[in-house]
Amino acid sequence: MTDASDWISRVGKSWAYEWERTDRSFAPLTQRLFDVADSSSFARALDIGCGAGELTLQLGQARAKTRVTGVDISEDLVAVARERCSGLANVRIEQADAARWNPPKGEAPDLLVSRHGVMFFDDPVGAFSHIASQAAPAARLVFSCFRTVGENGWVRELATALPPGAAPAGDPNAPGPFAFGNRERVEGILNAAGWRDIGFEAFNYPMVGGAGDQAVEDGLSYFLRIGPAARAVAMLEGAEREQTIDRLRGVIERHHADGIVALPSAAWIVTARAPA
Repeated sequence: MTDASDWISRVGKSWAYEWERTDRSFAPLTQRLFDVADSSSFARALDIGCGAGELTLQLGQARAKTRVTGVDISEDLVAVARERCSGLANVRIEQADAARWNPPKGEAPDLLVSRHGVMFFDDPVGAFSHIASQAAPAARLVFSCFRTVGENGWVRELATALPPGAAPAGDPNAPGPFAFGNRERVEGILNAAGWRDIGFEAFNYPMVGGAGDQAVEDGLSYFLRIGPAARAVAMLEGAEREQTIDRLRGVIERHHADGIVALPSAAWIVTARAPA
């Protein structure tokens, strides 16, 4: 389980420190998400859980005459996003919880986007209801989220290196990276929150964890900082920890080719409209 409190503290700090490698790992998904979001005109966009600001930046650069606002609860990520977007007069970054965020008067967003930022709400129906209430009539919603753990090869394969019980499954619906893996559950949440015209696109892409002359070590250090394997390894000590890291290195080596470490990843790109 990863909830809002984790993003305010340790998870947010890790992602802020690793923003360049994290953006690299999401690159194909980010481009597809941008293409879907940018396929229709909009005047004001809200990037929910904007993280280090990559999608916010891309939208702001592409649509100089629009207002793009990124919100995130992590102070560390907001600081990175502000620095990256500092040269764009049409972009604003706020430290805020999207489940409680209110736009300035007359600035209701007509596009709401998120790259993997919506799976951590404690009350997802309440959060999406609030977001709909603050959006312009018939505003578009476009977000990505991981599909189930079973569909994400990068999680399954890294998990084979962990000791038995080191990464307990837990509640698949609890706030966390895979909480929106089940399509029927996501559709039910959005319906209950008042959204309509809900659509799903299954998007598979290579998650690049390492690159360059030392791609394997790059990938190992990345997966020891980001993702479920990182949390599990952090709880180990001594010989068990070292043996686990060696096994992780072996998994990563099997996915290394031509200076790139890439593991299979599976996401949903979800689209919907706010009430008219």
